[in-house]
Amino acid sequence: MFSDKANKIFQEVIEKYHEINTVGQEFHNPFDEKEQLLEHLLYRKCWIDTVQWHYEDIIRDPNIDPVAALKLKRQIDASNQDRTDMVEYLDSYFLDKYKEVEPKEDATINSESPAWAIDRLSILALKIYHMNEEANRVDAGQEHMIKCQAKLDVLLEQRVDLSTAINQLLGDIASGDKYMKVYRQMKMYNDDDLNPVLRGAKK
Repeated sequence: MFSDKANKIFQEVIEKYHEINTVGQEFHNPFDEKEQLLEHLLYRKCWIDTVQWHYEDIIRDPNIDPVAALKLKRQIDASNQDRTDMVEYLDSYFLDKYKEVEPKEDATINSESPAWAIDRLSILALKIYHMNEEANRVDAGQEHMIKCQAKLDVLLEQRVDLSTAINQLLGDIASGDKYMKVYRQMKMYNDDDLNPVLRGAKK
């Protein structure tokens, strides 16, 4: 099933990142873009999410240097754009995969595209990894560990449900019971022509 593959790759990415555990480490995608495009995209997607997860931790340091914080904010903005781009690449993959499928007359559209559901699955993998760390953190009190274990149990259940829903969605698209329609995100804050602050800075 698709979600089994995705969850396995996401776990590999997160574990690989934490071998060095620094946001500036070199990225290497083990999946060839031409031979294993889907795996390549999933790996890259989760790597972006993993780095950004740690960006978000760092920028919440109350003692962070303001200059460093501004630089990090720019990195987070760029990461957000990369994340959106990767979602659109994934949706393009599925659009191509199912392009020959003729939707049934009563076919319906889903509230989100497959790739945006996969985006949530990638973030969920990060939540599970880090909540598991907290649930087993030996320097924390027992109450903390119990609370985090309860949260981890919910996250694991959520992953089962989301994985099932993604598999069902892809199956419905393949059978023509649902159809894909992708809207590009059209982010405005990074666009020199659409963000009035950036537009003014160009003058």
